[in-house]
Amino acid sequence: MNSSHRQIARAAGIVMAAFVASRLLGLARDVVIAARLGTSDAADAYWAAFRIPDTIYVLIAGGALASAFIPTFAGYLARDDREGAWRLASGVINLLLVATVVAAVLAEFFAPSLTFALAPDFGPEKYALAVTLVRVLLICPVIFGVSGLMMGVLNAQQQFFLPGLAPSAYNVGIILGAWLLIPRLGPMGAAIGAVVGALLHLLVQLPGLVRCGMRYMPVLSLRDPGVRRVLWLMGPRVFGLAVVQINFLVETNLASRLGTGAVAALNYAWRVMLLPQGVFAQGVATAAFPTFAEQAARGQTDAMREALAATLRAIFFVAIPAAVGLFVLRVPLIQALFERGKFMGTSTEAVALALMFYAPGLVAHSGIEIVTRAFYALHDTRTPVYIGVVAMLANLALSLSLIGPMQIAGLALANSIAAFVELALLLLLIRPRVGGLGGAKTWIALSKATLSALAMAVVVVSFLGFATVPGAILRAGIGVGIGGVVYTLALLLVGADEVRLVTRMILRRV
Repeated sequence: MNSSHRQIARAAGIVMAAFVASRLLGLARDVVIAARLGTSDAADAYWAAFRIPDTIYVLIAGGALASAFIPTFAGYLARDDREGAWRLASGVINLLLVATVVAAVLAEFFAPSLTFALAPDFGPEKYALAVTLVRVLLICPVIFGVSGLMMGVLNAQQQFFLPGLAPSAYNVGIILGAWLLIPRLGPMGAAIGAVVGALLHLLVQLPGLVRCGMRYMPVLSLRDPGVRRVLWLMGPRVFGLAVVQINFLVETNLASRLGTGAVAALNYAWRVMLLPQGVFAQGVATAAFPTFAEQAARGQTDAMREALAATLRAIFFVAIPAAVGLFVLRVPLIQALFERGKFMGTSTEAVALALMFYAPGLVAHSGIEIVTRAFYALHDTRTPVYIGVVAMLANLALSLSLIGPMQIAGLALANSIAAFVELALLLLLIRPRVGGLGGAKTWIALSKATLSALAMAVVVVSFLGFATVPGAILRAGIGVGIGGVVYTLALLLVGADEVRLVTRMILRRV
C-alpha cells in the first residue's frame, strides 16, 4: 500500500469511527421519533417540515461550500500562507452568516406558501403543524452554516475527529428533545431538540479550531480573490445540489398525496438505506477528498488514478453486500429497529416496501460519493451538475410513471434507477480525466463481490425461510451475522485482494 493509500486509510479509520457513532445515534434518534410518532400525521408534518430548512442549508452552506472551500483553503496551506488561509476562512464565514440569516428570515415570512407548495394535500391541522415546525427549524441552517465551514477548515488540515464527532452531538440533541419533549409538546419537541443539536454541532468543533491556531478576522468582501474563487467553484455545485434537493422536494410532494404515513415511511426507509452508506462511503469519501485535492494540485495524475480506483473497489466491496442484506432482511430489520410504541405492523409493511426498492440504490449512492469528490479535487464542479440534471429528469419521469401502479415503492425505485444512471455517467466521464479506473482489475473485483453477495443472499433467504427464530431482533441479528460470515468466506474462496484493504480501512491497521 503506497503513502496516499495509507493516508486515506488512516483518515478513513478515524472518520468511520466517528461516522459509526453518528449513524448509531442517528438510528437511535429515528427509533425514538418512530416510537413517539409512528407513521402518523404528526410524523408526516415533522419530516416534511425538515425539507425547507434542510434545502436552505444544503444550497448555501452544505456540500457545495465544502467542495469549493477545501481545495482553495488547502492551496493557501500548501503555499504556507496561513495568514491568507485564515483571511479566506473568516471572509467566507461572514458572508455565509449574512446569506443564511437573510434566507431564513425570508423563509420564515413565506413559510405558509412554501409548506403548501411542498405538501399540497396535507389537511388543515397537518398543514398548520408543518408551518409551525418549519419556522422553528429555520434556526438550524444559520448555525449549521458556520459549523459546516469549521468542518471544512479542520478536514483540510487532516483533522477528522472533532468534525466527525459533531453529527453525533447533533443527534444527541434531537434524541433528548424527542424522548423528553414529544410526550408534552408533540413533534415540536423534536424540532426544539434539533436546534439544540445544531448548537452542539457547532460548539464541539471549537477546541479543534483553537488547536490549529485559527485567527478570526472581521472581513466581508467579495473582492477577496480567495472568496471569489470559492464562490466561482461553488456556483455549479450549488446548482447541482439544487437538482438533488428538487428530487427530495418532488418526492415529498408526491408522497403527500398518498395519504397518512407515506412521507414518514419514505423517510424512515431512506434513512435505513443511508446507514451503511454513511458509515463507510461518506467516511471514506470525506477522508479521501483532501488526498485527491492534494494529488490534483501537485499534478500527480497517476497517484490519483490509483487512489481513486482502489477507493472505489473498497467502497463497492462493502456497498454491494450491504444492499443485498437490506433487501433480503428488510422486514426483520424494520421490525427490530422500529416496531414499538406508535410504530405498528402497518408501519413496518410500508417502510419495508420502500426499503426493498431503495436498497439497490445503495451501491450507486456510495459510488457517487467517491467519484464526485474526484471531480471536485480537479476543480471541476460543473460536470457532476450536468449529470445531476440528467439524473433528476430521469427520477422525475420515473416517479410520475411509477407512483400510480406502485405507490411509495415506485418513488423509491425511481430514486434507485436514477442513481445508477448518475453513477454510470460520472464513471464514464472521469475515466479519461485520470487515465482509467483500473480496467480489468476493477471489473474482476466487482464480479467477485457480486458473486459473493449472491451466495450470501441464497444462504440468508434459506435461513429466513426454514429456521424458526423467535423475536425480530434475534432473527435480524442472526441473519446479519450469517450474511457477514458467508460473504467473507466467499470472498476468500474467490481470492479477492480487496478484503485486506477494506479490513485495514475499518480497523485502521495500515
